[in-house]
Amino acid sequence: MKGSRRRPDVHQVTDAKPSLTDDIRKREIGYLIKMGIRTICLILAVVVPVPWPYRLLFIGAAVFLPYIAVIGANERGKAAPPPTFDTPEANQTEIPLHRREIGS
Repeated sequence: MKGSRRRPDVHQVTDAKPSLTDDIRKREIGYLIKMGIRTICLILAVVVPVPWPYRLLFIGAAVFLPYIAVIGANERGKAAPPPTFDTPEANQTEIPLHRREIGS
């Protein structure tokens, strides 16, 4: 019965999520870029003599970019896929996924 033994799962380094520091740094850079674009749009809307449709476009971008920047900055990295329980010897003492709240 040599073939009946189950091989352990092999995890690779590329499966690991980025560190929290790297994730925060990436979100900070994205936020600063969007807010920089917003500042440029605001300056273009006020200082540069352009026709009104362009000025309204710049003002619209200056109004909505902060919302987009904050949503992007608060978005965490990609969520890990849900665990699969396809093994027959799954740990039965583990708390079920639908009951993973504090105090249960």
